[in-house]
Amino acid sequence: MSNVFSFTGRIGRDAEVRHLPSGSAILNFTVANNVGYGDNQKTVWLQCSVFGKRAEGSLVDYLKKGAGVFVSGELSEHEYTGNDGITKKSLNVACNIVDLTDKKPDSSEPKRQAQPSQQDRSAGRSKPAEADVFDDDIPFN
Repeated sequence: MSNVFSFTGRIGRDAEVRHLPSGSAILNFTVANNVGYGDNQKTVWLQCSVFGKRAEGSLVDYLKKGAGVFVSGELSEHEYTGNDGITKKSLNVACNIVDLTDKKPDSSEPKRQAQPSQQDRSAGRSKPAEADVFDDDIPFN
């Protein structure tokens, strides 16, 4: 590869997989990358593509709008004519690396179970449930 462009950003819309007439898969997604700082900050949108077997995998399930990603690949520029007849340019990245940068939920943390409402607690029970006994955060008076 002659040029390598690496950046981080956020997915602009959910990724889509499409197939060429030859049967090859292409996974397309857009990434917003903020450049500059303060009043000079602007957002650059990059069109990203993953080709072949990697495009057919489960990556599409994770590349959802708003997800943080690190992308590295070959950068190219594409010219096209917009609906208004004006020639426009877009930046395209043929991705070699796509990594999610958002923190995964901690699976070791116990999940909180919903407490039954007061109505559920008292409905037809003669003795209090265990949740009723230990409602307080402090176990002593």
